[in-house]
Amino acid sequence: MDVDTVWRTIDAERAGLADLVEDLSPAEWDTPSLCAGWRVGDVAVHLTQAHMGLRDAAVAAVRARGSFDRMIRDSALRARGLTPEECARRLRAMVGSRRMAPFLTPVQPLIDVLVHGQDIALPLSRSRPMPPAAAAAAAQAVWATSFPFRARRKLAGYRLTADDADLVLGDGAPVHGPASAVLLLVTGRTTAAAAHLAGDGAHRLVS
Repeated sequence: MDVDTVWRTIDAERAGLADLVEDLSPAEWDTPSLCAGWRVGDVAVHLTQAHMGLRDAAVAAVRARGSFDRMIRDSALRARGLTPEECARRLRAMVGSRRMAPFLTPVQPLIDVLVHGQDIALPLSRSRPMPPAAAAAAAQAVWATSFPFRARRKLAGYRLTADDADLVLGDGAPVHGPASAVLLLVTGRTTAAAAHLAGDGAHRLVS
């Protein structure tokens, strides 16, 4: 995907997420997400923080003692008071912006909106289809880098193929399914992905 297409996809996903978030009931807001220890509302708050500047990121990193995972979690938890309506407003305000957190490329916010959209939608049994080409591009980017998911190490010995996009990752026992399920798999959402994957390798992953 070229950069302009990536940003158009991010804009569409943010707008759709704003509509989804705004519609959540208090019980849904407090529902556990696919991210361990995170509520649906915490994930929604995190998505509004994609424009964090260098100074704020540095302060958050110091507070988290250099732990990336702790920094992301703590930043979201400190803003837990945001309402669904305010999160929706902030997401809509980001549409059209090309601003990013420090040291990122556009593919990182693409991964964020695609995967975290499922972290919110799936536990609530909400339908949120992923564009196959975007999901494939995101999965390829996750596979190409070791941090933070370490997908190549964790999924060594598997060949992952998308049925609906041009995507083949790794080598070994075959696993195939929609690009959206492959993306969830390489980002550590194995249980959520497994229902949509097939092949000899998929059976091994489940077991």
